[in-house]
Amino acid sequence: MNIALADIDSHNWPNLCLMKLSAYHKAQGDHVEWWKPEGRYDLVYKSRVFTDTYSKDTLIITNADQIIQGGTGYGPGPNLPDEVEHIYPDYSIYPQFSDTAYGFLSRGCPRNCGFCLISGKEGNRSIQVADLSEFWHGQKEIKLMDANLLACPDHEKLILQLAESRAWVDFTQGLDIRLITPDNVALLNKVRTKAVHFAWDNPYEDLTEQFLQFLELTNIHSARRRRVYVLTNFGSTHEQDLYRVETLRGMGYDPYVMVYDRPNAPAITRQLQRWVNNKRIFNTVQNFADYIPGRLGGKKKDA
Repeated sequence: MNIALADIDSHNWPNLCLMKLSAYHKAQGDHVEWWKPEGRYDLVYKSRVFTDTYSKDTLIITNADQIIQGGTGYGPGPNLPDEVEHIYPDYSIYPQFSDTAYGFLSRGCPRNCGFCLISGKEGNRSIQVADLSEFWHGQKEIKLMDANLLACPDHEKLILQLAESRAWVDFTQGLDIRLITPDNVALLNKVRTKAVHFAWDNPYEDLTEQFLQFLELTNIHSARRRRVYVLTNFGSTHEQDLYRVETLRGMGYDPYVMVYDRPNAPAITRQLQRWVNNKRIFNTVQNFADYIPGRLGGKKKDA
């Protein structure tokens, strides 16, 4: 068969689903390539992770006998068959990421947050779905995509696998600060952590004590490697958003503002995002009240 892949979100982040489909079809002896308008295909897979807010599907395909589209960006749909889900991904289709392994050790999350699809899509329990060897074969870096690893009953065993790999690990989706304990932080301290990510999404939940506890236990001493996602425009006021940002910075964390439904967010929320996420500005202009978009430190940039 002649198979084509279409990554609707672009190639700035590898599409794990397409990597697994490529590996599966190549193992069957099929020819696999990126979709081209001049080709002719038996089957085309269109995969889309992000919704319309971040990713538009304008691709019209007329040169295939069959088209299958899937991914969170298209809404609920069937999971990959087990023989595809648990195959070693074909990293060759994204050569620019050849030194990095991407994958999930656990799936699901018990939090059921209103802004997140994970609990509805993957289940409201975090359970182990793979061992590290399923998607890592010695790459220098591992980008772990689990939604809530620490909620998984097997998380200590899985963290130990990460530690024993001696690869640099980036917990990309965020660890749950509410589930931090001396025992699991001691295990995390054994991991060569490239970056650890947390989230402070609910403005009505005071997580200051948990963030301070992590600081006492962790061996990660650089604020740049302790990033915290701050959700805005989802039931919070500007004052609540600014409080979380300033509190995190004051404790020694690196806040990163996420805007829910960004196209319809208030201008002040989008300005807050630009101020915080541009670290050159954030580290120069200490107070948001002094930040004026298009200027740096209250002074016009040189022409």
